[in-house]
Amino acid sequence: MQVVIHAGAHMTDEDRLINTLLANRDLLAEIGTDVPDPKTYRKLLRDVLNEVTESGITSETRDDVLGAINHDAGNDRLVLSNQAFFGTPKMAVGQGMFYPAAEMRIEAFRQIFANDGLELFLALRDPATHLPALFAKTPHDTMADFLNGVDPAQFRWSETIARFRRDFPDMPITIWCNEDTPLVWAQVLREMAGLDPHSSFKGEFALLEEIMTSAGMKRFETYLASHPGMTETQKRRVISAFLDKFVKDEEIEEELDLPGWTEELVEALSEAYDEDVYEIERIQGVNFIAP
Repeated sequence: MQVVIHAGAHMTDEDRLINTLLANRDLLAEIGTDVPDPKTYRKLLRDVLNEVTESGITSETRDDVLGAINHDAGNDRLVLSNQAFFGTPKMAVGQGMFYPAAEMRIEAFRQIFANDGLELFLALRDPATHLPALFAKTPHDTMADFLNGVDPAQFRWSETIARFRRDFPDMPITIWCNEDTPLVWAQVLREMAGLDPHSSFKGEFALLEEIMTSAGMKRFETYLASHPGMTETQKRRVISAFLDKFVKDEEIEEELDLPGWTEELVEALSEAYDEDVYEIERIQGVNFIAP
């Protein structure tokens, strides 16, 4: 069985991806993909991951997890999603890196599903907005305390992904940028679920409905209906064009009211992020979904 671990990152899709997959459970069951309700496994897996890390695994652990989610033995793909798989927001940074405890959690998953194939799906986010969003979810009083005095420019996603690739060379890793999600949404969902690249599903444009005006959405749907058979690349160009004209600015603009988080710092972090993404695209064995 292939076990897909969608581990966030924190403050990216906010369960939109897994909720869309849940809306397609019957369709996905037909192709052997099991998408259990996160309520059935999130607390259980949190406890199990802690136990495995501290005291190891028992022979019943895998059966306990599959029993809790009522897994159908006939399904050969299992999708599990939780932005907290690698820890809480305050654990998302440490030692000058993102998710310093992630390797231990991945290794715990490998022990639980020792005879299965493990795949990792992870969205990245610009540190200029990601670090403030994480900080807001922690008990820390200042960003300096949260980062333990480390310069925010030191946090690079390429370092994180390179660690995963080095320590788990046989694990498929799929990465995309949260900022690109409106354009790559459908491909991310299809690859996560194991769907054919041309398969239709409910919610293919669900994210667009949140960030595009109703008038723009109607025009977009009309355009799609009058241009059947478009490729994914063509659809992305159309989506980009419609977003340029009909996006809800309030849905995509972020207020960064944080002491010391100047426009100059934000610009520098965002530029470094763009360069960092280029480095990630070059990491061998990483499936990077780009617009």
